[in-house]
Order: sequence, then C-alpha cells, then structure tokens
Amino acid sequence: MVPNYNEDQLLKHNYSEDELRFLNLLAEKFPTVQAACTEIINLESIMNLPKGTEHFLTDIHGEYETFSHVLRNASGMVRKKIDIVYGNTISEKEKNQLSTLIYYPEDKLKLITIEQDNLNEWFAVTLRRLIDVARVSADKYTQSKVRKAMPPDFAYVIDELLNEPNAKKEKYFECIIQSIIDVDRANQFIVAISKFIQRLLIDRLHIIGDIYDRGPYADKVMDVIQDHYSVDIQWGNHDIVWMAAASGIRASIAAVIRLSARYNNLDTLEDAYGINLMPLATFAMKAYEGDPCEAFIPKNTPVENIGSTQIKLTSKMHKAIMVIEMKLAGEIIQRNPEMEMDDRLLLDKIDYEKGTVRIDGRELELNDKSFPTIDPNNPYQLTEEERMLTEKLQFSFLYCDKLQRHIKTLFSKGGTYLSYNSNLLFHGCIPLDETGNFKELTLLGEKYKGKALCDQFDLISRRAYFNREHPEKRNKDRDYMWYLWSGAYSPLFGKKKMATFERYFLNDKEAQREESNMYYKLRDDKDSCCRILKEFGLDPEVSHIVNGHVPVKVGKGESPVKAEGKLFVIDGGMSKPYQKVTGIAGYTLIYDSYSLILAEHTSFESKHKAIHDEVDIVSTRSMIEHATKRIRVGDTYIGANLRQQILDLNRLLDAYRKGVVKVKSVG
Repeated sequence: MVPNYNEDQLLKHNYSEDELRFLNLLAEKFPTVQAACTEIINLESIMNLPKGTEHFLTDIHGEYETFSHVLRNASGMVRKKIDIVYGNTISEKEKNQLSTLIYYPEDKLKLITIEQDNLNEWFAVTLRRLIDVARVSADKYTQSKVRKAMPPDFAYVIDELLNEPNAKKEKYFECIIQSIIDVDRANQFIVAISKFIQRLLIDRLHIIGDIYDRGPYADKVMDVIQDHYSVDIQWGNHDIVWMAAASGIRASIAAVIRLSARYNNLDTLEDAYGINLMPLATFAMKAYEGDPCEAFIPKNTPVENIGSTQIKLTSKMHKAIMVIEMKLAGEIIQRNPEMEMDDRLLLDKIDYEKGTVRIDGRELELNDKSFPTIDPNNPYQLTEEERMLTEKLQFSFLYCDKLQRHIKTLFSKGGTYLSYNSNLLFHGCIPLDETGNFKELTLLGEKYKGKALCDQFDLISRRAYFNREHPEKRNKDRDYMWYLWSGAYSPLFGKKKMATFERYFLNDKEAQREESNMYYKLRDDKDSCCRILKEFGLDPEVSHIVNGHVPVKVGKGESPVKAEGKLFVIDGGMSKPYQKVTGIAGYTLIYDSYSLILAEHTSFESKHKAIHDEVDIVSTRSMIEHATKRIRVGDTYIGANLRQQILDLNRLLDAYRKGVVKVKSVG
C-alpha cells in the first residue's frame, strides 16, 4: 500500500520498512535528485492549468450513429470553436463545410475532391483553418499532453504549426502548408488534424449506463468505448443483463435474446456477436407451430411486414424465449426467498383451463392462452428440449470472443457508480425505503445500504463474471447479479417490479404499472440529494448527482435540472423509441473549467445527411452553473492524485539528501 504523507512528515528522519520499499521503487523511475525535482516542477505547473472538459452521456441504447456524431462534434463544441476563431469573417456555408470536414474527414474529402475546381487552393485555405481551430482547441493543455494526442505521422508538423504565427515565421508556415500539398499528403493531414481536434475537445467521457438494447448497433458503440483514450462507465440495468448473460447466467441470456427479439435486433446477436440462434428458431417453429404469437410481434414493425415469414419466425422465437426466461427467473426467485420477489412468480398463478391469472387478488384474463411447453403441475420446470436449448445458448455466450471483450471493457472501465470531480454519477438510483432512508438489503447473509450496498453489488458482479467458468463456486453471486437487472431494490433498476409478464399477456394498464423506488419521489428534494452526496463522501455544497435511466419528458415541461440544481437527469431520449415521449433526442452535460452546461439535442437524421447535406445535430446549450474563478487541475480529482505524487517526490528528495535512499544514477 502506498503510504500517505503530510507535509510535516517530510522533515522526519524515521522511515518504516514499507516507506523505504516504496521510496526505492519510486527511485527506479526518478533515479536522481534532478529527475525528482524536474517532475515536481512539471506536476506543480500542471496543477495550475485549467481543468479538461468532461462530457456526460447516458442511455445510448445501441444508437451508434447518433452517439458517434455527438462525439465527433463534441456536443456542439467543434462549431463553437469555429465561431470563436472566425466569427462573421467566413460564411455559414463555409462554417458548415469546415464542421462537417472535422466530423467526417475521410467521407467529406471524397465529395470535396470531386466538387472542387481548384483543389490545391482549397487545400491551402482549409489547412490554415483547421490549424486555427486546432490551436484554440489546444490552448489550455500542456505541450506534453497535446503532443500525446497528436497523430504520430504528423506530430512534428502539427507541433510546429500550432505555434502562434508572427511576421517572422509567416513564410515558414506557408512553406510547411505548401509542402504538405506538394507531396500529396493534404488528404492524410486533414484526416489526422480533424481527429486531433475531436480528441482535444473531450478530455474525459462519462457514459452513465444503458449502452445495450433497443437500438441496432450496441456492438459498434462498445467498439468505440473499448478504444477510447479516457472513458468511464456507470453500469445501467440494460448493461448488467448483458454482463450477466456473458457470465453464463441462463435467465439473463434469455432476457437478452427476448429484448433483441422485442426490438427486432436479433442481427446484433447473430451477425455482430456470432451467437447461434438456429437452435432457438428450430425449437420455436416446432413448439409454437400454428400459434400466431401476436403479442410477440417485434415493436415498431411496419404493418406491411407483419405477415412476412421473417416476422412470424421472430415472433415465435420471441415467445419461446420469453417463456423460458420466466421459468429460469422463477428458479432463481424460489431458491432466494430473501430477494422478496414472490410477486414475480406468476406461472403458478395461471388457470390454464380458463386462461386467466391471479395477480394482487384480481383474476385477469390473458390475451394469449397458449402455453404448450408449460406443465401446469410444475410450471417452472424446463422441458428436455428447453434444457438442451439453454445449454447450447449458454455455451455460445460464454465463448463468444467479441462479446467477452466488450464485457471485460464494461468491468475494467465501469462500476455501479463513480465519484469524480465533485460529481456523483450513477445510472438508476440509490435505493430508499418508504420513509426516505437508505434501504437496507441482506446480501449473502450481511446487511448493506447506501454506498455499501452499491459497493457490494459491484463486488458480487465481478466475482460472478470472473468465476463464470466455475459457476458452482459462487452460485449466490450469479443469482444476485441477475437481481440487479430487475430486483425491487437494485440500484440499477429502481422499480418495485418489472412487469414483463403483464406487458405481454395482459391488457390491464393497472397490472402493467411499474412503481418507482422512493428515490424518484425524493430526487426533487435538495435535502435528500445532499444526504446522498454525504453518504458517498462528497461535499453537498459544491457537488451534484448526475443520473440517467428515466427519460425526461421535455415535451410535457419536465426539467432535467432538479433539487435546486443538485441533480441532473440527462436521459433525453437518444434511443429513437423514447423520442415520442421526451420530445428531444438526448442531452450532453458538459463540465469545462468555467461552467456546467446542458446541451439539448435535436434528432440526428443520418450520417449520410450529415456528410452530403451538412446537416448537423442542433444543440441548444443552457448554462446551469458558472464558476466565479476558473477551475484548475489542482481543484480536481486528478489534482488530488498529483498532490499526493508531489508529496511522495518530496519525501524521495528528503531520503536522497539524508542518504537513506541511494541515488540510482550519476546522470
């Protein structure tokens, strides 16, 4: 463990064995007094730079094109920089073209090189403009950080061009630009500097859950996140169900397939991840032959496609996996009475002869009365065919390399929550009881609540995943990882029940209603939010909660800013199915060195329209909070780490000067 020093300790002569071991390791990296002093000067300088810009996104739900565009345009920051540099000195058309070029340099260049009569002249003007935008984008970072962000092939050239031009160097600048054009490297340079600008404008990316489900390209979103230079993830309930499926938990595997069928996204499983669904298709066609499965037609299916062979097959697969999911979930609930989820055991409440089900003392008629694979005397038992099917699906999920890489990214870069720069980030809720106190839950024989509950769920999920090939070792962990998807007091879900059965088999709106946790009633209350911030060790005077999960109904006048500015809900509906409810197409929260800004986005038409017609996402920016003094790196989470490094280095200098640690180099 790294020792924690204070400044008074720097003068002390006593060193423990742990301190000496640590200081000797540190000396390997800084082998001379000069090296240690130089690093202290460097770190002290970094502490006084403006903090980097953080971008917060949530509830992406597989909408890759929108997500990708928001990253490329940095939630409107690219256009803002262009406006700062050029104001009214160039036309809107020129600004639109320059913006689009930065977003999609390879694609836009293909069009421009065909359209331009004098390409070399266009290159000369455009290269200068891109350099100007890059310069203003880089102005608050150290030269070292800027250089690390540079594309290797053009690092030296970009480094030279970023220096502020003056009369003495004007000819030198012109010569560099002309040389780039003359050696036929202008296209490659434009691509490189455009991506460099994109990178500079998002210093850190926070993804507050729900990458998966609904939209068609969650795998492409994960490809971007996997390779991103600075990102963290707070797991959503739609992420944890995929994580549990990749852990081999059969009820979660069934849930993932059901959701993919519900939104007609089975291609994500089959084509993107290579999951073999043929056994499910074969089983469904046989078991539900003659059953129209009308309640299981995928959502948003065009009327003209409903009778197609593909939709009929998907509907049968959808129903088959839904029934299997209910059986497998029932097994988990029955062996874990402490979960208090008996109200979700509904297969044994069905009167299979009458076609009714008893829920909350009411007998309700089913809209689908065909259950060929359920034994009324033992409704939660899988048939032999279902058992064999689930084993095949489990194998496919466990040994899908691409899926496992993506899930490992969720574990390595993610967690149930994050405290970062005075902001508390989590997807769903902090479970509260009916009195508004932190809900206490028994997990594996111990009681947890608040922060400790979130920490324990995080630990359980990691154990379940990393023991996925030895499920017998941590069977309870696997059950509670499943619980995170739909349990009443899951911090990722936040509702008393998931009314899956009711939505499929009943027309009764009351039965379908899902009551939210008390947290959602109290998150408008400033005192409640301050109590949550304190629970996570944050100062409620300067801290905020950033939340996703529940879409903000902007069209009905709901505000994303709650509890007098203590809490921000930034699920604005990036997922297209939500946009009818929200009235917008997502939010980005932006935290720069001066302020907190909420960017409200309009719907993104398509990448094709963006490139060909230069149609951008229109983002309305609202200032939420403005600092009277610019926030420096020293005021941030990174600054706290740098201060500790400075103390460690001062302790090393002290040890060098006292001869307690030998100088490792004569250089």
